[in-house]
Amino acid sequence: MLVSIILQAVTDLMPLAKVGAALGAAISALAAGIGIGRIGSSAMESIARQPEAAGDIRSGMIVAAALIEGVAFFAVVLCLLILFV
Repeated sequence: MLVSIILQAVTDLMPLAKVGAALGAAISALAAGIGIGRIGSSAMESIARQPEAAGDIRSGMIVAAALIEGVAFFAVVLCLLILFV
């Protein structure tokens, strides 16, 4: 009896879960874009202040951007799995 009530509630709330998954994917992609933009901006400012450290700054920037992109990709894939499964 209780299981059927819970299953009915889950079925009724499925459209809201899909909207939440779509919003989660959009927010994670937007936040990753903002984060990578801030990393790039800070790196360019740092290179302008210390041109001799450009190689170290650039490599650190690429590693940090790749990590953020990986987490964002994982979040988008997870939200899309929720959306379509």
